[in-house]
Amino acid sequence: MLLCRSDREVPKEERRKIALFTNVQEEAVISAIDVDSIYKIPGLLHEQMLDEIICHKLNILAKPADLSIWKKLVYALEHPKCTVTIALVGKYVDLTESYKSLSEALIHAGIHTNSRININYIDSEIIEKEGTDSLINMDAILVPGGFGKRGVEGKIMAINFARINRIPYLGICLGMQLAVIEYARNKAGLKDAHSTEFNPDTPHPVIGLITEWRTRDGQIEIRDKNSDIGGSMRLGGQECILKKNSLAWKTYGADKITERHRHRYEVNNLYIPQLEKAGLCIGGLSKEESLCEMIELPETEHPWFLGCQFHPEFTSTPRLGHPLFKSYIQAAIRFHNSRQPAEKKIHVVLNE
Repeated sequence: MLLCRSDREVPKEERRKIALFTNVQEEAVISAIDVDSIYKIPGLLHEQMLDEIICHKLNILAKPADLSIWKKLVYALEHPKCTVTIALVGKYVDLTESYKSLSEALIHAGIHTNSRININYIDSEIIEKEGTDSLINMDAILVPGGFGKRGVEGKIMAINFARINRIPYLGICLGMQLAVIEYARNKAGLKDAHSTEFNPDTPHPVIGLITEWRTRDGQIEIRDKNSDIGGSMRLGGQECILKKNSLAWKTYGADKITERHRHRYEVNNLYIPQLEKAGLCIGGLSKEESLCEMIELPETEHPWFLGCQFHPEFTSTPRLGHPLFKSYIQAAIRFHNSRQPAEKKIHVVLNE
C-alpha cells in the first residue's frame, strides 16, 4: 500500500503507473492530499477505502466504519456561527508549534461551541515595552505555561488588563501562578509579591518550591532548589478536589477530577488566607497535599476568570473537547456579543 502526499488528487493514470512500477494493486495507491484541517483526513482516506483495504490485507472481519461523528465535527468546523479572537500571551510566539496542544484544544472547543477560533500570538516582552494596547480588541486572554523569567512581567500586565477590563481569562500552569502574583500585588496589598523561581529574595513569596514531598510509598522526602530538576517536578495525572458551587465545579460538573501536571513551583499555602480575604477564590485543591490547583474570581467581580496548575490541553480531544476550554470559549462568545449590536449577537449552543 502506498499513501502519496500531494497538493491535489493523484490522477487515475498516474496511480495506475505507480502501481505498475511498485508491484502494488492500483486501489492500494491512495491520494493523501493536503487539507486545511487535519480532522478532514479520516473522511478523505475512508472515501478511498483505506480502512477496508487494511482489513482485507490483515484478514480482519470488521464492521463498516461509522464516521458520522467525524462528519459532524468537520461540518461544525466549516460552518461556525461566530468568530472569537483569543490573545495567547507567551514568549515562544515566534515558534507557535510550541503551543500546539493549546491551539488544538481551543479548536476543539470551537467545534463544540459552533465558533471559529482566531488565535493572536502576542509576545509578552512586547507588552513589557509597549503596553497592553494589543489586547484591546481581544475576546479572551490566555497565558500558558512556561519556564524562565523572560517576559514574566508582560504576562502579569496582560493578566491585570484582563481582570480590570473583565475580559475572560484562562491561566494554565505558570499562567495561574502569575494570576496569583498579580492579585497579591494589586488586591491583597502584598507589594513586590513574586515567585521564588524569578526572585528568590521577594518579600512575599506567594509562589514557591515545595520542600516536602510524599513519595509513592508514603515516605516524606525533603527537596530544595539544588535537587534534581526532574525529581522535583509534579508530573502526570493527579486528583483534584473541586470546591462546591465554584466556577471550576460548575464547569466540570464533578466533585473531583484527574488532570495531568508538569511543574515544580506551587502556590504558597501560607498566603492563601490573605489572598482569600482579598477576594481570590480557591476552586480546587490536590487530594494528597492540599495544594492549590485552581484559582478563580467570584462572578460579582469578573464574569470568567480562572487559573489551573495542571494542563487541561493534554486531555482535550476533537470528539469530546474539554469542559474547561468549552466554558472558556462560551465566555469569550458572551464577551464578544456584549460589544456587538443586538442584531449581530450569536446564541451559544453547545454541541454534544
